[in-house]
Amino acid sequence: MISFDLSHSDVELYTAARQLLLTAHHTENHRVAAAMRGASGAIYLGLHIGSKRINVCAESSALANARIAQETSIESTVAVSMDAHGEPQVTNPCGVCRELLRNYGAEATVLVDAGGEVGTVSLEELLPYPWMRATETDWTTQPPGAGTFELGRQR
Repeated sequence: MISFDLSHSDVELYTAARQLLLTAHHTENHRVAAAMRGASGAIYLGLHIGSKRINVCAESSALANARIAQETSIESTVAVSMDAHGEPQVTNPCGVCRELLRNYGAEATVLVDAGGEVGTVSLEELLPYPWMRATETDWTTQPPGAGTFELGRQR
């Protein structure tokens, strides 16, 4: 469930990402900044880096910075991009970043834009069904429609 009751820690994280974006923003090469708080309490920053062919998300570079610093896990994160008026705003992580974050902070919270209002959600709420290999499960599922439909007709 989304919480609109932001903590001082949430605001501090947003402020760090916002400041980085204001300093480094470039409409093509550096469109998003991210900040992550590790289990140690330290904040790690990341910046979108891009070219005409390749883009690396800000969350990915923040996560790399955290791991380089030997951080054991991520507790919270935020990404910030520029709005149409050149003002920083919270932006929601893409699917690739959601998968990466889940691998390094399954219990983390994420600041999100919920229809123009900023709140926090757990990564599990943000990505309830992560990608996995068939060999990573301890259960089997029926193929879609198994036991429900036969040749387009409901059983």
